[in-house]
Amino acid sequence: MINKTEETMTDVLSQIKDSSTIMIGGFGKAGQPAELIDGLIELGIKDLVIVNNNAGNGDYGLAKLLKTGAVRKIICSFPRQSDSWVFDELYRNKKIELELVPQGNLACRIQAAGMGLGPIYTPTGFGTSLAQGKATLKYENKDYVLENPIHADFALIKAEKGDRWGNLIYRKSARNFGPIMAMAAEITIAQVSHIVELGELDPEQIITPGIFVKHVVKV
Repeated sequence: MINKTEETMTDVLSQIKDSSTIMIGGFGKAGQPAELIDGLIELGIKDLVIVNNNAGNGDYGLAKLLKTGAVRKIICSFPRQSDSWVFDELYRNKKIELELVPQGNLACRIQAAGMGLGPIYTPTGFGTSLAQGKATLKYENKDYVLENPIHADFALIKAEKGDRWGNLIYRKSARNFGPIMAMAAEITIAQVSHIVELGELDPEQIITPGIFVKHVVKV
């Protein structure tokens, strides 16, 4: 019998080791798996590469993880905002590496990994410092830059409901990067607010099929 639900997150998160690449869902705080991040912090691992849309808010969630010094590099599209003081301090003191990626490119590179595609061509970033050293192409009189897929060892995401097969549905804008990150990681761990019985989720509303999810934890 397939049952991907877990009683506690400790054993599940213990799979994550030093130097892992981890995708963390969320658009700011919306859809951010804060409890999984707290569990990750408790592991005390280091030298992580984090993929996220932002670089943390205040001292919460992802910012809290950055503050521990566990993150070597962050790949994101929007690192600076009014409450990104943790990232700002780390970056100014050269304690974290940043790979800045336009938001559309970030989504497309994650999608490319999840769909088994190779590098993709995009017009976004062409002619800027973000394209330095990258291959380019002219197609139908328009210039493109080559970008590589973004793969991850783990994805930590947040959903509203899940069942024991790992099928997930999301709450409104909290959906954001969760579905594509689940496809692009070797192991996806989802925290959910509700675990329901098989058949309770309308198949037409399931956004992430269980085939992309390894573990479901209720928090």
